[in-house]
Amino acid sequence: MQKLIIQGGMPIYGEVRISGAKNAALPILCASLLTADMLTIENVPYLNDVITMLNLLGQMGVGIETEKERMTLTAAHLNHLIAPYEMVKTMRAAILVLGPMLARAGAAKVSLPGGCAIGLRPVDQHIKGLQAMGAEIEIEHGYIHAKARRLSGAHIVMDIVTVTGTENLMMAATLADGTTIIENAAREPEISDLANCLIAMGAKIHGVGSDIITIEGVETLHGATYRVMPDRIETGTFLIAAAASGGEIYLKETRPDTLDAVLDKLMEAGAAIESGPDWIRLKMKHAPKSVNLRTAPYPAFPTDMQAQFMVLNSVATGTAIITETIFENRFMHVQELKRMNADIKVEGNAAIVCGVAALDGAAVMATDLRASASLVLAGLIARGETVIDRIYHLDRGYEFIEQKLSMLGARIRRAT
Repeated sequence: MQKLIIQGGMPIYGEVRISGAKNAALPILCASLLTADMLTIENVPYLNDVITMLNLLGQMGVGIETEKERMTLTAAHLNHLIAPYEMVKTMRAAILVLGPMLARAGAAKVSLPGGCAIGLRPVDQHIKGLQAMGAEIEIEHGYIHAKARRLSGAHIVMDIVTVTGTENLMMAATLADGTTIIENAAREPEISDLANCLIAMGAKIHGVGSDIITIEGVETLHGATYRVMPDRIETGTFLIAAAASGGEIYLKETRPDTLDAVLDKLMEAGAAIESGPDWIRLKMKHAPKSVNLRTAPYPAFPTDMQAQFMVLNSVATGTAIITETIFENRFMHVQELKRMNADIKVEGNAAIVCGVAALDGAAVMATDLRASASLVLAGLIARGETVIDRIYHLDRGYEFIEQKLSMLGARIRRAT
């Protein structure tokens, strides 16, 4: 099993290019199921989750050609309408084949998904919405069995804000008969990216970026070429790496407009930030100040940045309260950070973080994707050596992270 070994104490300096967004690329790959034509997707990151999704689509009959970060998918002949447990148990995003497969082929058998163990993430909103559109759905032996001659437009009010639920229903509705309205839709930028790709394929979607999305169903979608947006979570992670280490960083090919809440909190912590349409520069002149934060659906502070910001607060001046409102089990990184001398106390869905002078290197274990990133950040600023085990979580969502950090002055290497 692979691990990362980090010699801490070096500030992060330099320039780095941000990769394509994992959480946008995965649903856009699934959009290929909606057309028999070629869909060419650019700026696709090389990640384990992307490889898993390509394998899943390939075994369903999708033809796939890859050239670095450019992929062409052709779903002219779907001959295996099953997403098996063996292929989806490590990746929750596999549920995103359900909507488009059902809409185009009229049937789907999809294993209930897995992914990071950060809390319950039920798929009942997906099922409720598809049933409202006329699908017949049963759950047997851990699989969702769905069928429909043709989906019909419906008025769907989501009980909770769900990103994958919004994406699944939006894709299904593009080929439904009539108009579908999704209320209480998630507003994350990755949903807008998917919607813009679907529009490029001929879909009729209105209200992109709002909590009410209207989709007018069309008979067929056509091929297109689409470029995936930059990864805002990777962007935030590198910004915190520079801020926590007292360094300076320039990020290119990114989207500052998708990170307002994170940038505001970094400036509150004392970072000097400049930005343009596709770049961000951060400079940390003084020790960071503790900052309270509360996670919530976009455009509020993202849950996927909570663990990283906890590392910054752990070496900041003062005491901060971090409140997690999205997932009930997303403080698993706390025990590992405490092994590194962090002063953190968890009370329910809140973590009280008292800043310390320095973290100490230690042997730690990654528990989920973003917790993995927080341990890397902690290792970068800790005194001595940090060894991070179970980094396969990290490879699900960060492209070439040790190479990028090495270019910025970090002393980091991968070992078996």
